Amino acid sequence: MAQQTEQVRRIGVLSGISETDPETKARLAAFVGELGQRGWTEGRNLTIEYRFATGGTGAEIRKAAEELVAIRPDLILAIGSNALDYLFQLTRTVPIVFTITTDPVGSGYVESLSEPGGNVTGFMTFDYDLSGKWLELLKQISPNVTRAVVVRDPRTASGIGQFAVIQSVSRSIGIEVTPVDPHNRDDMERALAAFARRPNGGVIVTASPLAALHREFIATLANRYKLPAVYPERFFAAAGGLVSYGPDFVEQHRLAASYVDRILRGEKPANLPVQAPNKYTLVINLKAAKSLGLALSPTQLARADEVIE
Repeated sequence: MAQQTEQVRRIGVLSGISETDPETKARLAAFVGELGQRGWTEGRNLTIEYRFATGGTGAEIRKAAEELVAIRPDLILAIGSNALDYLFQLTRTVPIVFTITTDPVGSGYVESLSEPGGNVTGFMTFDYDLSGKWLELLKQISPNVTRAVVVRDPRTASGIGQFAVIQSVSRSIGIEVTPVDPHNRDDMERALAAFARRPNGGVIVTASPLAALHREFIATLANRYKLPAVYPERFFAAAGGLVSYGPDFVEQHRLAASYVDRILRGEKPANLPVQAPNKYTLVINLKAAKSLGLALSPTQLARADEVIE
């Protein structure tokens, strides 16, 4: 009797960050590794189609999303709000598991966090309240800061939402905040150079695909213009930024693999609750602090989950 061939499932992965980016590699390694732990192996019972919109433009991401939907996969992993947005426009039938996405309810991707109700579920970036913590951290790290520029992407709901929370706590913290809405590196440089002409300034970088794409450039600018800065993800601190406070996105991709496994085995995205991070990580780049002339206390350093020398 012939041996029955195991069914091969096909999934897609869409990311707005380059496949050569170290963070992308770490996230996907965690995702694929966890799938392997759950019995899914490429070349045996799983095929993964990857698409990377390396320039981060809307046209690129849309084209990549269209290509993935066209191959009619069993499921798609959407990494980031932009990836999810284009996929959501294209299909309401292919199951989608998302990561690194802010406000999925407000954006209309799911009906509620506990009962998504459609073809989409996944793992949120953070609660908007976290944005206020960034401003608190800036004041703690650099008490002389009385004004801050907030780098955001107003073209997304999350860009507007993050700034709204920062603005709501700014008076109580004693920092005047001003939004900056860059479209490219030149915009960022002009804005930070102009802002740095007056003293006692700092920077808050909100979470967005644009900021992630240009993280090394933004960190370099902030340090060059002697502006203490707080960032939303660890990879900003690893790229030379002063302080980051946010979730562990590598772990989030490991968790996403558990949802992919459950959906491939028959569960519905509509019944799998959207999850928010339950832990945030504080990372301090000591080299950046020294270059900015900040003398951090042992207490401040002890609070950090990681100190980059």
